[in-house]
Amino acid sequence: MHQKTDLIFLLRITLCLVLLGTGLGQEGRAQALGTPPPIIPQPVQVRMGGAPFVLTSRTAVHTGPGLTPGAATLFRQYVRTVGHLALSQTSAAGEAVDAIYLRLDSQAVTHPEGYRLVVAPHRITVTGHDEAGVFYGLQSLSQLLPAGTGGALRVPGCVVEDYPRFGYRGMHLDVSRHLFPVPVLKKWLDVLAFYKINTLHWHLTDDQGWRIEIKQYPRLQSVAAYRNETLIGHKKELPHRFDGRRYGGYYTQAEARDLVRYAAARHITVIPEIEMPGHALAALAAYPALGCTGGPYQTATFWGVFDDVFCAGNEATFSFLENVLDEVAAIFPSRYLHIGGDECPKVRWQACPKCQARMQAEHLPDERALQSYFIRRISQHLATQNKQIIGWDEIMEGGLTPGATVMSWTGEQGGIEAARLGHPAIMTPEKYVYLDYYQSLYAADSLAAGGYTPLSKIYQYEPVPASLTAAQAGYVRGVQANVWTEYMPTVRKAEYMIFPRLLALAEIAWSPKAARNLPSFLARTRTHDRQLQALGVASARNYDAITDTLRAGRANLPLLQLRTSAPAGEIHFTTNGQEPTALSPRYLGPVLIERSCMVKAGLFVGATRTQPLYSKQFDINLATGKPVTLASPPAGNYAPASPWGLTNGVAGSPRYNDGQWFGFSGTDLGATLDLGAPQRISALGTNVLNYHWQKMWAPTELVFSVSTDGVTYQDVYRQTDFLINGINPVRARIAPVQARYVRVRGVNQGVIPAGEYGAGGKAWLLLDELLVN
Repeated sequence: MHQKTDLIFLLRITLCLVLLGTGLGQEGRAQALGTPPPIIPQPVQVRMGGAPFVLTSRTAVHTGPGLTPGAATLFRQYVRTVGHLALSQTSAAGEAVDAIYLRLDSQAVTHPEGYRLVVAPHRITVTGHDEAGVFYGLQSLSQLLPAGTGGALRVPGCVVEDYPRFGYRGMHLDVSRHLFPVPVLKKWLDVLAFYKINTLHWHLTDDQGWRIEIKQYPRLQSVAAYRNETLIGHKKELPHRFDGRRYGGYYTQAEARDLVRYAAARHITVIPEIEMPGHALAALAAYPALGCTGGPYQTATFWGVFDDVFCAGNEATFSFLENVLDEVAAIFPSRYLHIGGDECPKVRWQACPKCQARMQAEHLPDERALQSYFIRRISQHLATQNKQIIGWDEIMEGGLTPGATVMSWTGEQGGIEAARLGHPAIMTPEKYVYLDYYQSLYAADSLAAGGYTPLSKIYQYEPVPASLTAAQAGYVRGVQANVWTEYMPTVRKAEYMIFPRLLALAEIAWSPKAARNLPSFLARTRTHDRQLQALGVASARNYDAITDTLRAGRANLPLLQLRTSAPAGEIHFTTNGQEPTALSPRYLGPVLIERSCMVKAGLFVGATRTQPLYSKQFDINLATGKPVTLASPPAGNYAPASPWGLTNGVAGSPRYNDGQWFGFSGTDLGATLDLGAPQRISALGTNVLNYHWQKMWAPTELVFSVSTDGVTYQDVYRQTDFLINGINPVRARIAPVQARYVRVRGVNQGVIPAGEYGAGGKAWLLLDELLVN
């Protein structure tokens, strides 16, 4: 009976492969007939076709030799939760039709974590290279299931061959700023596994709180785990606004072990991070003798970088950290342990006799070398626990410790340098994969970090820099999205910021580079709104929101183009500041802005607006569209494509990475505006951004001068005080004067003073939009 069934099954599969085409061995190319299946991340190869398999309550899941029952159990749970269908509990390895078979075969599936999924009318087979491969095959199968109401579920016929591009596919989670209950963490682990993320980087300690129980040091639980209050709003707002409530808590070692086991069952490795030598205020509050000054210290109540760090000259510091790491290493079986290493100011070390004595004794030329010494000692100790270190790219200061893995966050350069040195690198550049950055331009993102990283920007990130050779590229082990929680105080806010952007990270980490396609990804993401909802996740749905492009139109006036990635709907807009309806003018093409106005636009399907409201303020004045000459070019992320950005009618927003601001690093601003002909003017203006926590300083002096010939200038306005922490509007009323040229000079702060974030480095001077009336 079994032989006959096998023969029929094999004939059906052979016929299916003939009909679909047999080119499944070609790597790096995802193919499909018709609409791609809603699988995220996109598989390496897919063939859709053939009759569906119908799941019923009689469908059994058979676990083959060498496999534990865990993957099958989790699959049954998913079908029951999402499909509202209880599958048969039969799990013995028998042969039958209308069943799901799980098997290992490292010869048939050659890539680690890879799988082959075959859905035929009377049988589903998941073959894995290893247990992880079987598990991931079941995740893809789960994603093919329709929502259920308790009845049969139809799975479309297909053949999927799949394996990951990178071995490290990670999400970082900061619980120091805001911590989340263990049941929530488990829910998030479920979602990570569903999208084939295999690493949780758990950021357990920082200036604002110590979150892991260390039995040898009880004050880490009673003191370091709590802060007196928490800053509300953005960093270092003036005046400070605190909530006045004690905040804190920690995870017991038993809870951490339980979470590690839960993650391992889902093929997720948990890598703990214990920050050093910087970001140590919470630990110093509990054990002040470990700091250079001896304290007293206080667990930080606001966000930023602090001068007080672990004393590198104090032998007790290393004893403390080694004891801590021994307890941590016993909890987490991961091969790696993250030791931070980022944003460590050296001012305390420079003034500390013990640190200076250490430098002399170890023949270290400077404090950067002292940091390298610190990291190297910790790495050597962890090697006795069979652990290797991962650190942020600042661990390269003073020389990279042998065996260290570099997590490149400040950009890609750290990862590039590490790979060139033959060190593993994990790419996690801030401006591409930080999930605390704004994901949209709308109100729900009102509390977030300053950068702008929409879903599409993450999806288009390529983790392997083009500057690396093929051999060097092999050291890029993977990619990670980072979740910093300063502005994520609640589970709902965190989920809104994480999902669905993490799905984009999952796809760039798993899928072949050539297979990635943004419209296809967005189409699949829309189907996953239901999946995320079924998994209990309150995800954002604004990834199809209206976006814009601004360019110079007639007379260099702003020409506004609106777009949406939504497959259906119409854009309707207004220019009088009123909220648009489906009866407002329909957007049919770029709009020339000829007068000051507020443009608002909505995406409508019928009479219903389906995405957040778009709005943009335009200020049209005598300067709008006029040419500007800059004495020196803007730099870094604050270098718009053309000086026209200073007169395009749109002012830079508090979200300083909006592409409007012109930034000058350590250099002065010099801009000359040509009005085209002498005109009578009586008002001048601009905007200055003052965010010390982003190294942005107002000019020490801002001067407006005017001229009729471009040679002789007369100073007409000078300002030296900029008191607002944020945007400082400069609006100058002057005695009426004839002028063709307006010159703006801004004197840069230069070197950031001691005690401020980035002390000793270059200050940024940011300015946008020149106004003349």
